[in-house]
Amino acid sequence: MGKVIAIANQKGGVGKTTTTINLAASLAVLEQKVLIVDADPQANATSGIGFDTKNIKTSIYECLVDEVNPSNIILNSEIDGLDILPSSIDLVGAEIELLNLPKREKMLRKVISQVKDSYDFLLIDCSPSLGLITVNSLTAADSVMIPVQCEYFALEGLGKLLNTIKIIQNRLNPDLEIEGFLLTMYDSRLRLSNQVVDEVKKHFQQMVFETIIQRNIKLGEAPSFGKPAILYDADSKGAISHLNLARELMQKNDKTLIKSVEKIIE
Repeated sequence: MGKVIAIANQKGGVGKTTTTINLAASLAVLEQKVLIVDADPQANATSGIGFDTKNIKTSIYECLVDEVNPSNIILNSEIDGLDILPSSIDLVGAEIELLNLPKREKMLRKVISQVKDSYDFLLIDCSPSLGLITVNSLTAADSVMIPVQCEYFALEGLGKLLNTIKIIQNRLNPDLEIEGFLLTMYDSRLRLSNQVVDEVKKHFQQMVFETIIQRNIKLGEAPSFGKPAILYDADSKGAISHLNLARELMQKNDKTLIKSVEKIIE
């Protein structure tokens, strides 16, 4: 059964979609079967791995509102083992349409449960808000990864997100864990970046990923070509740091350990 990780922060521009696309691609390159669940109406994760959102006729919206089976609309990317459940602008209306439904916070969990067994990791790209779709994402997830940019106001709003996570743990998803805090947009030349790293590590200690995502031009350029950084420029700092993140995540989840059977020498 796959692990579902929501990549969330209600603050915009912290690198949620960049992390989702590039972490998913790196995990797939490391021979994991990965599904991106694009739960953001902007559909940037969908376009970022090469799909024209104008051509998306059926999306996660239909899965949530009309109960369409997600298996029928999952798209295969150009990287073996990396698929996406696409989004569209229609998702904006889903919050209103789900409002009066019973168990409205658990609709995405129901959708994901239909395909969960087919993947090692399922990464949910959340929208920059704490609305109903994000609540659905956190309710459907096993854990949440929180990107924190190494800039001024980095910790602003984190309290609100952590409070939301606590409410969801208490009321909707008691098994939800924090996978970790991921430092993004790091520039070693800036004293401020180093101060933010120190501050986040002081606050959250072991919950902070060792891997830090550096500010990188290639990471910014790759989505305009509809490619993850590892396909756009495999030697770039952005591609390498996401590969390191993927390895760290796999280690954390015992995906790199030798199986007991393989340890037996006959």
